[in-house]
Amino acid sequence: MNQLNPQLVTLLYVVGLFALMYFLLIRPQQVRQKKHQEMLRNLKVNDPVVTVGGIYGTIVKIKEDTVVLRVADNVRIEVLKNAIAQVRPREEEEK
Repeated sequence: MNQLNPQLVTLLYVVGLFALMYFLLIRPQQVRQKKHQEMLRNLKVNDPVVTVGGIYGTIVKIKEDTVVLRVADNVRIEVLKNAIAQVRPREEEEK
């Protein structure tokens, strides 16, 4: 039986390590990023949302890169679209 060349073993080890890192780290991050971008594209007026800073609000106006949120009566703030962490279910808004 032939012995494997040590350089070939090292190369296979590096390729295997990169493949493992890709499937455990890089790929899941890309999937999360795609889902977040899709969520941002589907934002609509009156959607209840939470920002990355933990601010609860309802979308009043959507601009190109920002959204205006109503966070209380007569209180509106403008935040970047990328700062929207999630869209809350509408049932929470009615409670």
